[in-house]
Amino acid sequence: MAEVRTYPFVRHFRAEPTADVLRYRRGELIAEGPGLAFFFAPRVTQAAEIPLDDQELPFLFHARSADFQALTVQGVITYRFVEPRRTAGRIDFTVDLHSGRWTAAPLEQITGQLTQLAQQFVIDEMVATDLRAILAGGVAPIRDSIAAGLAGDDALAALGIEIVAVRVADVAPAADVEKALQQPTREGIQQQADEATFTRRAQAVDKERAISENELANSIELARRAEQLVTQEGANERRRAEEEAAARAITMEAADREERLATTRKVDAVDEMEAVRLRVENERADIQTRLGTQLLTALALREVAGQLGHIDHLTITPELITPLLQQLAEPKES
Repeated sequence: MAEVRTYPFVRHFRAEPTADVLRYRRGELIAEGPGLAFFFAPRVTQAAEIPLDDQELPFLFHARSADFQALTVQGVITYRFVEPRRTAGRIDFTVDLHSGRWTAAPLEQITGQLTQLAQQFVIDEMVATDLRAILAGGVAPIRDSIAAGLAGDDALAALGIEIVAVRVADVAPAADVEKALQQPTREGIQQQADEATFTRRAQAVDKERAISENELANSIELARRAEQLVTQEGANERRRAEEEAAARAITMEAADREERLATTRKVDAVDEMEAVRLRVENERADIQTRLGTQLLTALALREVAGQLGHIDHLTITPELITPLLQQLAEPKES
């Protein structure tokens, strides 16, 4: 807003650069421009201040669709004053020269008019379209309808107003209707989630079954290999026992052969010794036969005498000497 300062006999008016000021003296326009600053006499001076910066008008409309469903449209309209003199001629932007504020509420008057126009365009757009089509189309058709309607409105052109932009943030039905519309999609999503869960569980079951089958196959294979190992170990033990038995048999056979050989040698030695002894005995018997009884008796006595050692008394009977004397008396054969 403008700044007004009071001095003796005069006052000073200073506007912002974003505001266009129209200065009047005794009802005649004597100056116009943005950001004017001047001294003035309060009794003969009037001023109007029109903002030049963009103005934003938030809106929230309620309308019905072709199938009688309530909808809420929310957005913002941005506008500006491009012909301040024309605007000041239609809307009261007079400034109080004591406070620097507007004497009326010009922006509220303009925003009310813009709101009514925009709401009319929204209603015209929605009344011919079903709810699902409106929601499927989104905010773009409504935004374009409002922008086109405001841009082509002659009343706004007469006020020197230019629409800068129209933004529609949301088009929403009533809460219960929105929930009802969301329900099929939610159910479909939930069904897909359930199917995904069931599929995942089925896959998990299949994987668990495959793992169990694999473990069972591994167990069977391990059992088979264990059986092969036991069989092979048994065969190895049998072969080892057979080899040991064969080795023992060979060892025993060798021992038996050696024992038989030793026995044979002993038998041969005994036979040889017996043969020698028999030959000696035969030779002795032959010698004894040739020597005669008396000589043998004498030899026997000599041998006995050699065995007896010292003899204190010796008794010789006639029975012993008589045969010997007879033999000595007999003549020997030549």
